[in-house]
Amino acid sequence: MSSGPFIVPPAGGPIHNVLGAPYRFLLTSDATGGAFALIESTAPALSGVPLHLHNREDETFFVLEGKMEVQTEGRTLLLEKNSSAFLPRGKPHSYRNPANSAARYLVLITPGGFEKCLEEFARLPANQPPNPEILVSIGKQYGLEFPPPP
Repeated sequence: MSSGPFIVPPAGGPIHNVLGAPYRFLLTSDATGGAFALIESTAPALSGVPLHLHNREDETFFVLEGKMEVQTEGRTLLLEKNSSAFLPRGKPHSYRNPANSAARYLVLITPGGFEKCLEEFARLPANQPPNPEILVSIGKQYGLEFPPPP
């Protein structure tokens, strides 16, 4: 539980390798009393996150460098530098970096707590492709679902 102001220095916050991408935990639910988590990530060139939905939290993305594509509700949204998108809970979505260079973005997760799922993903063996059944099993504990593509 948060007991007051919390400052993360410019290079601060633990970095977790989540399925091949660095996620820097700037503010966690522990620091914000559960209100939110703020994470900075770098999406490698031409990488992406498959279709999924969160049952417990909303996600807000803000692109710091590069561009990201977000697919949701039959639409593809192009987020360029300094643009943002709000993805409400319960809505299937996926996102990817369509460029040949890395993209860097912030994701605000409200309420907090989902960063614990990302920590579990980061503990999976980094030298082999993740087992989809294990990803589904971990995700289910945190209200994360991977519906079939439309």
